Amino acid sequence: MNELPGRRIAILVEKLYEDVELWYPFYRMRETGADVVLVGPKAGETYPSKHGYPAESTLASADADAAAFDAVIVPGGYAPDHMRRDPRMVGFVRDMDRSGKVVATICHAGWMLVSAGIVRGRRATSFHSIKDDLVAAGARYEDSAVVRDGNLVTSRHPDDLPVFCAAIIDAVSAARADRAWAAAK
Repeated sequence: MNELPGRRIAILVEKLYEDVELWYPFYRMRETGADVVLVGPKAGETYPSKHGYPAESTLASADADAAAFDAVIVPGGYAPDHMRRDPRMVGFVRDMDRSGKVVATICHAGWMLVSAGIVRGRRATSFHSIKDDLVAAGARYEDSAVVRDGNLVTSRHPDDLPVFCAAIIDAVSAARADRAWAAAK
């Protein structure tokens, strides 16, 4: 299943990430043929999940350039609260959105959208406990397994991972096709 060959996808990592919300998309995107890169505050640093499972970043957030990626995926858990304290991680998410690249968040990762200032007027979902944060930031909240608003893909919790990953794959494929079509004009 090489649906995304030649695509490059960043997955943000910080301590206390939700295990399945990082590893399920990581391996699913690799199955598509995409190059998947873990981006953390420091390159080569190991970040433990909520359950102690390690994830080693391969790229520092300071070196993450939106021009080099087709999508960014932000897992939930408690990690997004740590991620949003790093202005470079927040800036990377904002730059990805401004570039029209796919920005995908699940569960508590909606906090990164709030910190990046990119949800005002957009449809989104998240884990129910941060609904008020998204709404206060101007999002049009929907309680759905997955919500896609242009390049923004959001989901609620681990049970939604199959449709979340399918929506990411569709969004990356569509965005790449849109850029190719625009370049050919």
